[in-house]
Amino acid sequence: MSKILALLCASMLAIAAVAAAADAAEKPAQPAARIEARSATLLAVGIVHGDRMDIHLSRSLDNAPVRDAALNVVLRGTVHPTTAEADGSYTLKTPDLEIPGSAAAVFQVAANGLREELKGTLEVEDPAGKPEDKNSARQFGWWVLNFAVCIGFLMLLARRRKAASAD
Repeated sequence: MSKILALLCASMLAIAAVAAAADAAEKPAQPAARIEARSATLLAVGIVHGDRMDIHLSRSLDNAPVRDAALNVVLRGTVHPTTAEADGSYTLKTPDLEIPGSAAAVFQVAANGLREELKGTLEVEDPAGKPEDKNSARQFGWWVLNFAVCIGFLMLLARRRKAASAD
């Protein structure tokens, strides 16, 4: 009987380990945060990767990239200048992009005598994830352990009753 109990506990612990590994493997890569802001003449699309945002600025009419513009981004009340890249995009690097939650962003564009402000909202996900997701393998392990203890207790109780009835 004790061998059966030991085998049962070992198999439940193995199941818990496999479930924990599967839980870790199933978590998809977190998608990059994205912001889109437009006006009547311009469109700005920003994609956030950690503390860096790649910004593509184009004309709404023909989707042609706007090069050589002075582009600043107002994020969480702070004005951040951007760096123009060789491919026509702009890069913003600030730790404010890693703060989880919703933030209003204003793209301030100055190009060829044109001055515009494009407004949008940036939604940054919490990289830690939800607490339920983080502890689900641990919680499953506790459930398995509880069931193993209960089954062991019931088997011990059945063995004592059987021994008592044999006397």
